[in-house]
Amino acid sequence: MPHPSPTRRLVGQMFRRQRRDTVLCASFWSVHQICEALVPVAIGLVIDLAVGPSDGEAMAWSVLGVFVLFAVLTFAWRTGFWFLSRAVLEESHRLRVTAVRRVITGRGIRTERQTGELLSIATSDAQASAELLELGSRVVSALIGLLVTTVVLVRIDLTLGLAMMVGIPLLVLALNALGPLVERRTSTQQQAIGLAAATAADLLAGLRPLRGFGGVQEASRRYRTTSRTSLRATVGAARAGATFVGASTFTTGLLLAVVALVAGWFALQGRISVGELITIVGLAAFITDPVLNLADCVFQLATSRASAARLAELLDAPELALAGDRPASPGPLVLRDVRTPGLDGLDLEVRPGEVVGVVTAELAAADALTELLSGARTPDSGTVELAGTPLGTLDLPSVRRVLLAEPHTVDLFGTTLREVLQTGPAPEEAELARAVRAASLTELVGPDGTDGLERELLDHGSNLSGGQRQRVAMARALLADRPVLVLRDPTTAVDGVTEHAMAEGLRGLRSRPDRSTVLVTTSAPLLARCDRVVLVVGGRAHSTGDHRSLLDVPAYAEVVLR
Repeated sequence: MPHPSPTRRLVGQMFRRQRRDTVLCASFWSVHQICEALVPVAIGLVIDLAVGPSDGEAMAWSVLGVFVLFAVLTFAWRTGFWFLSRAVLEESHRLRVTAVRRVITGRGIRTERQTGELLSIATSDAQASAELLELGSRVVSALIGLLVTTVVLVRIDLTLGLAMMVGIPLLVLALNALGPLVERRTSTQQQAIGLAAATAADLLAGLRPLRGFGGVQEASRRYRTTSRTSLRATVGAARAGATFVGASTFTTGLLLAVVALVAGWFALQGRISVGELITIVGLAAFITDPVLNLADCVFQLATSRASAARLAELLDAPELALAGDRPASPGPLVLRDVRTPGLDGLDLEVRPGEVVGVVTAELAAADALTELLSGARTPDSGTVELAGTPLGTLDLPSVRRVLLAEPHTVDLFGTTLREVLQTGPAPEEAELARAVRAASLTELVGPDGTDGLERELLDHGSNLSGGQRQRVAMARALLADRPVLVLRDPTTAVDGVTEHAMAEGLRGLRSRPDRSTVLVTTSAPLLARCDRVVLVVGGRAHSTGDHRSLLDVPAYAEVVLR
């Protein structure tokens, strides 16, 4: 039996989770549609049984009956809407949380989408996907309303009833044929909007360096191009939607006119009574509601399915590396004959108490090593072990408690320096001060290391310079105080004096028997404080020694002293 597509699986899970509320909504809305269909019937009966004979008692009962009918239909609609709102709100929240968790937790996912696109999927697409829950209730209630209308018309006149039984399905099928066109246009629109959002996010994130080297004009030109593409896609989707709405409105109105004309002709011939004529005209007017409801469901289905497909693609994306369930414990960090793009048989061991530097001029090798040590990548061959256990078999939360890998590009979360630095339980002020001084961050927070911790930061620390951001990131990593710490080029944006101070502070805090540190860097001040330095050339260890002795190796000196 073939497996369902990710989109079908996602939609099925949504309806199963919210089946109680959607069934209740469909039930109450069906009652509402039945009552709506009975309103013309009630008015026709009032005319035939009370107005025509001028029966006062019948009129009183008729008014009471109509009042009860409207009370029931109002209550049914509002109650159904309450159940639906709860289901949609709960499910959209669940989908947003699931999408965000899928992106930011675990070992990462393989996706070609940019950050802005992922944000668009986790917000607007999650909301649009949850709105699929509304369609089931609307379709069921609309069909119930049409069924009641058809039964009443058949009871009044068989010809009119049969005409409705044939005409309505044909009308719905014709409108449904336009659905794929709307879905294609909507999918293109959502892709273009997501790309525009991603471009805008990248532009804003890199605005300061763009201004520095004069790239604002070119970046603006690229965004205008992307935005125009999004505009064209939006206009195309709007045209398709307008065509759909226009076609549904015209065909429904045409059906209403035909039914009204035929009913009028039957009344003139005496085939039906005046009350039945009013009932038929009222039902013909009512029919527009469920038919347009079905038409709108086709339109919304196209939009929501496109969103659900994008969301399902994100949720179904494979992980960069699989996580196991074995608990992690501190110990040696060992790479044995590791082969992966960028590395070709690398061997490396970092024992507790060591500060080890890894030097390479190859960007692919540095990237691969950082991702392997963080657990974000699985080697094609060879093993990466922590305390004698393959890293890929360890439970991820326990790995995070033992090992911290800080990338070169840092993200700062929080509105103050204190919030940015505190990634776990609140540390003591003395610990904060030590980490701040070790990262040479005293110019921001004051000489005692805590005075300026309430300094307000803009979005992701955008009011900090590149060097300040790196110092904040190092202070955060040192304050976390993991048994194993991996840093990637942590001092590239600071001046020479500050770099020496940061290197000294790092060495002072991490030189402990139960702490091991890996520095993937070409910084001479950092490498000079390492117990051991490994030079990687061609994806494998070329030379090993301390910084001073390796300066005699031409390949090392060329990388470090340039």
